[in-house]
Amino acid sequence: MPKFKADVNVGGDGGKASSSPEPDGPAAGAAREPDLTTTVATIGAIGVAAAVFDVALIPGMLIGVAAAYAPKYLPQVGERLEPVFNAAVRGAYKMTRRARNVVAEAQERMHDIAAEVEAEEAEATG
Repeated sequence: MPKFKADVNVGGDGGKASSSPEPDGPAAGAAREPDLTTTVATIGAIGVAAAVFDVALIPGMLIGVAAAYAPKYLPQVGERLEPVFNAAVRGAYKMTRRARNVVAEAQERMHDIAAEVEAEEAEATG
């Protein structure tokens, strides 16, 4: 079984040959990214482990994985979804502002009614 010595000075060897197990060529020195099958298998194993602890964790994990990999595999989706995202944020902001107004109106009415009740009680006792 061959033994390899790690080269901690990556790129700083002055052209000397490296004894690392990585191949020479255009991919040499570049970080290897796992292929899709390896990634899916890893995510599946983590999903099974999460299901053992709590099944409610799985939807959140799926959303997170989709959010992480969507820009890589579907770059055009981000451009197409940006107007939808902007509209959703604007709509949520407008709904929140309207809800605040409705709650403020309801509070004002409650305070008015409470003041009327207190005035009636003061008049009845006074």
